[in-house]
Amino acid sequence: MSQILETTSSKSSLIARAIDSDIFYSFRRSKLTMAAAFIALLLIVMALFAPLLSVQDPFDPRQLELINSRIPPLWTADGQRPYLFGTDEQGRDIFSAILYGMRISLAVGVLGVSFAAVLGIGLGLVAGYVGGAVDSLIMRIADVQLTFPAILIALLIDGVAKSVFSNRLDSMGTPLVLVVAIGLSFWVQYARTVRGSVMVEKNKDYVAAAQLIGLPARIIMMRHVLPNTMGPILVIATINLALAIITEATLSFLGSGMPDTMPSLGTLIRIGNNYLFSGEWWVIAFPGLALASLILSINLLGDWLRDALNPKLQ
Repeated sequence: MSQILETTSSKSSLIARAIDSDIFYSFRRSKLTMAAAFIALLLIVMALFAPLLSVQDPFDPRQLELINSRIPPLWTADGQRPYLFGTDEQGRDIFSAILYGMRISLAVGVLGVSFAAVLGIGLGLVAGYVGGAVDSLIMRIADVQLTFPAILIALLIDGVAKSVFSNRLDSMGTPLVLVVAIGLSFWVQYARTVRGSVMVEKNKDYVAAAQLIGLPARIIMMRHVLPNTMGPILVIATINLALAIITEATLSFLGSGMPDTMPSLGTLIRIGNNYLFSGEWWVIAFPGLALASLILSINLLGDWLRDALNPKLQ
């Protein structure tokens, strides 16, 4: 019983400290940041609960009827229930397609950023802590990659993977290729940031004390050095999430990403672009608005987090 009370009290104290922290105060003070957080959270929740909110499964051909194709939005003269945002040329409900497509865009973006962070943080730790030839090799690879745009690297990796596997990529293989392509495009920022922080931290007394008592290098890096570099990493990850979603949407818009049978937001925009000048404006307008709202809200949160974690602005 006493342990339960202690655990509850410790959780309450953590919540109280979080509420009283400078970061939460900065969040409450910015109405724009609160609005961005609300929009981002709303879109994420809607994407997570897409099967409950949508009127059909846009990935299931059995639920699509061509007789319901190109129906305008509900509030127009020719709108029909239950198609709130209208339908596309396959009879697919645009609102349902946006919810399911946002799930794919968010999943690919989060997994891509996670892969880039793990790869970049690991290489940055090794480069900054070991130094010497290892540091030079990793940083020269990073410098070479920085000479190419991220979207070009993602296109190259995606094209090579699809040429190797040809038509053997299934519904799970294509998102995995996109995750790897995005991850290999954004690892450099993590590596360079972590390397710089590690080179500063490794000369401090607590690292020397850890080395003196015989702790292995991997323990020192993971338990002592890495936690002191998490601030910049969180900022980079937040901003890179928006960039990863844009990259996935760009690849899908160019036809190198998700297929029409499993569309992400970028695929929906590409499909709608074919009907932009024929009067079916809603096919591209609402997916584009959803993508823009998601990217803008995440970018605003990233900008706020960067300022909140910057001690010079406190």
